[in-house]
Amino acid sequence: MYGELHGSALQGACTGFICDLQEKFRPAIYEFPKVIATTQKMLKASQIFNIPVFATTQNKKRLGETCTELGLDTEGGVKTIIHADKTAFSMITPEVHHALSTLPSPLECVIVGIESHICITQTTLDLLSAGHKVYVLADGVSSCNKEEVPIALERLRSAGAVVTTSESWIYECVGMRG
Repeated sequence: MYGELHGSALQGACTGFICDLQEKFRPAIYEFPKVIATTQKMLKASQIFNIPVFATTQNKKRLGETCTELGLDTEGGVKTIIHADKTAFSMITPEVHHALSTLPSPLECVIVGIESHICITQTTLDLLSAGHKVYVLADGVSSCNKEEVPIALERLRSAGAVVTTSESWIYECVGMRG
């Protein structure tokens, strides 16, 4: 079974979500290199802990592919469960929703990407509404306007998401394996 981690914090099957990390956003997003580096850490953890990964692009026709340095769906890279293109804000497209319904529920979902106050917020709220636990990696999300980030993270924390860092989340995963 995918990413089954047991312990006090991570209880259910774990899934990773990578939201709209596309090349065209690179010049516009605050601290984009940091978001990419955090996503790479999360992807490495997903390989170690056998965590399935879902990824999206926002209007790929206009905004291009996912950043190549993430190595999604490449030889030697991380094979995604779904790598969907979307025009809605939430990552929970019909295709993603269907794939999620085949996994044990509730899920432990970890999310990174952009933009914190739009697609990350809508995806997190959808996952919470479906009864899943959501970890938002604060060092793995950003926006064009840096002031949006702390406001979005506070809103998501208030809605029930766990706002944490990549290192904290990874060590939590390690602790559950030992």
